[in-house]
Parts: sequence; C-alpha cells; structure tokens
Amino acid sequence: MLNIPNSLTLLRILLIPVLVIAYFWSSEKRELIITSVFVLAAVTDWLDGFLARRLNATSLLGAFLDPVADKLIVSSALVLLVSDSAVLGRVFHPMPFAVAVCVIIGREIVISALREWMAELGERGMVAVGVLGKVKTVFQMVAIGLLLYAKPIMGIPVFRVGEIAFYFAAILTLWSMWVYLKSAMPYLLEKAKSE
Repeated sequence: MLNIPNSLTLLRILLIPVLVIAYFWSSEKRELIITSVFVLAAVTDWLDGFLARRLNATSLLGAFLDPVADKLIVSSALVLLVSDSAVLGRVFHPMPFAVAVCVIIGREIVISALREWMAELGERGMVAVGVLGKVKTVFQMVAIGLLLYAKPIMGIPVFRVGEIAFYFAAILTLWSMWVYLKSAMPYLLEKAKSE
C-alpha cells in the first residue's frame, strides 16, 4: 500500500540518482546542493517512521523498503566520497577512511542477512532496531552530511569535524553489529548444532 510514509521512503530512493548526478555537477553551489539532497533524505528517514507510527500506517511494504532505502542512500554517499580523489586528499589518511567505509557498508550487509535469517527462524524481534542502532544512524547521517558539505562555517573546519564524527560512527557501527550478533548467537549456535 502506497501511504504517506511509504511515499516518503520511495522519495528517499529517488533522491539517490539526484545525489549522484549533483555530486558530479560543476557548480558554485555544488556542496550546498548535494548536502541538501542528503539531508532531505535523512529527514525523510526520520519522518516516514514517525508518520507510520503516528498515523498507524505501518505496512509490510514499508517494513521492507525503509531499511533498504536507508542502506542505499548511505552506501551511495559513501561510495561517492571514497571514490573522490579530492576527499581522499583531505582526510587524515585514505586507509582508515576507506576501512571505515568498508565497516559501515559491510555491517549493513551482515545485519540485513542476519535479519532475513532470523525472520526465517521466526525470531526477527531478536535483531530489531535498538537505541544503539538509531544513535549509530544519527552519527552516520550527520558525519556524511558534514563530509559532503566540506566547506568551513564561521571558521569551523566542517570537513575535519565530519571526518572525526565518521570514525566515531564506524566504531558505533561495529559496536551495534556486535550487539545484534550477540543477541542472535544462541539461535545461530542452536541452528548450527541441529544441522
């Protein structure tokens, strides 16, 4: 069912090609445009969940699309950043930056697979999104937004602040993955013994 929350989720997915095209567009306002597109996507992430609960408009389609949309917009932004030689030239060192990108994208793949498997076992609730996952998402969104904008604001080195926040987000990402895996471990071990 295409209700308001699901429409916002679809909008988030449709913003991905806009972000990619704008990223490679030569314009004086390029950074402002790409950051605005990403921030709009991040706001719709919060808004669609809020409206789904508020309007009692949760649906199976929304439960599927929402995490997919989140992972697509974050992964797309990270691929753009890590493939940009200008960005790699500004970070402390390209290696930890690339590792952090791999950690974040890799975690999303692992947790998606874990959720799917736990759902098949009838235990999807064991890997439901928790507070730590939400905090991790906020840090990721803020860090990526700052890295995309990159220009100093009132003397504040926005890019460097974004980079530090990004490494912190990568640590939170590993931590939240460990929490999910730890919760699912008894079921994983039990299933492994029965096979």
